[in-house]
Amino acid sequence: MYSASKEVFIIAEAGVNHNGSVEIAKKLINVAAESGANAVKFQTFKAENVVTKNAQKANYQKQTTDTLESQFDMIKKLELDTNTHEELISYCQEKRITFLSTPFDHDSINMLSDLDLGIFKIPSGEITNLPYLRHIGSLGKRIILSTGMSNIAEVGEALNILTSSGTEKKDITVLHANTMYPTPMEDVNLNAMLTIQKEFGVAIGYSDHTLGIEVDIAAVAMG
Repeated sequence: MYSASKEVFIIAEAGVNHNGSVEIAKKLINVAAESGANAVKFQTFKAENVVTKNAQKANYQKQTTDTLESQFDMIKKLELDTNTHEELISYCQEKRITFLSTPFDHDSINMLSDLDLGIFKIPSGEITNLPYLRHIGSLGKRIILSTGMSNIAEVGEALNILTSSGTEKKDITVLHANTMYPTPMEDVNLNAMLTIQKEFGVAIGYSDHTLGIEVDIAAVAMG
């Protein structure tokens, strides 16, 4: 990701790879800090708000977890409560790395706001969730917006909602992203970053799901 001053800002994705363990989360923070990343990002959610109790797991989830366990039960174990967030934020401060988290519901937006996070990350899947965008936009925080499968009109509408809700455009960074895991090289399309920058005049970045580091280097080289 690039800031307005053209300085590279690298975010290490921890996600839910802590498996619900604070100790594993701290190990992920350690690795991110030692690698030179500027920030490490987790996920904040309430299972009750994002999945029904009867939801089944996706096939890829069944391959690595208990097939008899529901998606709700799996997700529930990955929640981080307020106290855990506070502990991880404090630990990040000790390690001199920025704590970030993606909120997936309104309760989680409020939690992160109460914890005084300075940057909010909006995932690709919420770019057309208008109430969600208005909520985050009203906070007046710095925002990182992933585009995923959205088209250029949807990106523009999301930006309009965020700015009309109270966030200044200069505080928004838009990340070109592909929702394939891993993303095939032929589908990377880094030129989309430049299209977004030209169309909307915002800071840009790239959210990488490819294997290796070559695409990240190319993204930085493209500005």
